Amino acid sequence: MASIVKIAIAQINCVVGDLAGNANKILGYCERARAAGADVILTPELALCGYPPEDLLLRGGFYRDCNAALERLAREVSGITLVVGHPHEDQGKRHNAASVVKDRRVVETYYKHVLPNYTVFDEERYFVPGDFPCVFQVGETRFGVNICEDTWGPQGPLTTRPDAVRIGINICADAWEAKAPQAAREAGAQVLLVLNASPYHMRKQESRYDVMRERVIETGMALVYANMVGGQDELVFDGASFALDRRGEVVCQLPVFEETLEFVTVADGEPQRGGIAEQASLEAEVYKALCLGVRDYVGKNGFPGALVGLSGGVDSALTLCIACDALGPERVRAVMMPSQYTSRMSLEDSRELAKNLKVRYDEIPIGPAFDAFLGLLAKEFGRRPADATEENLQARIRGTLLMALSNKFGAIVLTTGNKSEMAVGYATLYGDMAGGFAVIKDILKTLVYRLCRHRNGMDRVIPERVLTRAPSAELKANQTDQDSLPPYDVLDAIVSAYMENDLSPAEMVARGFRTEDVRRVVEMIHRSEYKRRQAPIGIRITHRGFGKDWRYPITSRYREPYE
Repeated sequence: MASIVKIAIAQINCVVGDLAGNANKILGYCERARAAGADVILTPELALCGYPPEDLLLRGGFYRDCNAALERLAREVSGITLVVGHPHEDQGKRHNAASVVKDRRVVETYYKHVLPNYTVFDEERYFVPGDFPCVFQVGETRFGVNICEDTWGPQGPLTTRPDAVRIGINICADAWEAKAPQAAREAGAQVLLVLNASPYHMRKQESRYDVMRERVIETGMALVYANMVGGQDELVFDGASFALDRRGEVVCQLPVFEETLEFVTVADGEPQRGGIAEQASLEAEVYKALCLGVRDYVGKNGFPGALVGLSGGVDSALTLCIACDALGPERVRAVMMPSQYTSRMSLEDSRELAKNLKVRYDEIPIGPAFDAFLGLLAKEFGRRPADATEENLQARIRGTLLMALSNKFGAIVLTTGNKSEMAVGYATLYGDMAGGFAVIKDILKTLVYRLCRHRNGMDRVIPERVLTRAPSAELKANQTDQDSLPPYDVLDAIVSAYMENDLSPAEMVARGFRTEDVRRVVEMIHRSEYKRRQAPIGIRITHRGFGKDWRYPITSRYREPYE
């Protein structure tokens, strides 16, 4: 007779620090899973406290409160085995942990072996790695527990000295990485349960599949992968949890960017085929990520709504669409602030966009304020010719007006600058950079257009002229972006090569980029670092954004050769 175990994957959206709320959510999912006949329920990494808690993990009281929340959770769980992620302090050492809760008590606790310390991850700052496997049995099936990074990297024999971990030596990646799955296998596990808080970036799921298939093939164990969903500051988690059978085939796939509960039936250690969510296009996936990032940032931080300054251009149009789709148009306000340089086309297109989205729209001309500032500065400026100073002054007047509305009504200002502009500093400090959350901060200009086309494919709300006209800041007569920047296809390619993929200037030139273009863009990237440090955080959708995983000095004279 086959040994059958029903596993529930709880793909949940947790809030960092909301221990009671997260515990209640987990309990609710436990009840739903138990009512559906599940034997085991698997939650994401650090689900009890939310991920990433960052420097909350340096506070002793945080661990005590997390432990109290875990004890309370354990007392209320019955009729199902829960695997829950949480931080844990043991004899003065702090761990990224997962506990197995059964019959109203914690029966096993596992400590994450491999602590990632790259891109957005800083776990070596907070935790000590574990050095022992965790295997528990339900019915006749034995389950191993791993946490996220434990399963990444090449597999190999268990040659690491366990005492090195116990005495506090940091284990380098090639000495320990991905030994945890093999350790679980050697301890008798048949199925590997992996708790994850794996943030989204484009094409991330492909790499997850590739790596997890390697672990399955190397160990001979099937694998169930539960990932967190939701926005947390600049990170957004896509969920996309799944199960692989012992051949590495996907037998269950959960949807992206949605909280959900899905079930996998395991018969004699082999997951059976279940629900397979439809795969979305790249543009649809990114758009969902941006909507979820806005919804959670605004909602989790208690803002009543959002403000967007419209310009008639493509960036503000996309930002307004995302805000309306994320929050509902009734919680969004669009403000157009025309100057003498604002074209009739921009006014007409902004009005049409707001009408199509059914969002409140107001116009506040900045001409009187601009004239007043010029009058105040006339003596100081003397006969000096107009330059970028007057352009930036207009942007700063608009930023001041938006922030005044934000202060008065409580709504957060969503800035509209894209990654191409942020890279080269084509933005005004305290002007169009003023705000609380930068929605498209990690979206290159060329992708902005693709996302607008995608949104119009859902419902044609963005006027066609917005997508076909030459982009312009409209801060002086007859201005276009290309007066100051290379063409966006060239600019974006160089930004992606240098900033996202770490190619040197010489390597880019060798690949066919013009030396003068590379030099110009790279110099602008470094000169603009001081601006980016003062910019609001924004949603990360690439494997390297201007934020947690870009940490360059502002004051630096280092420059790489171009030949």
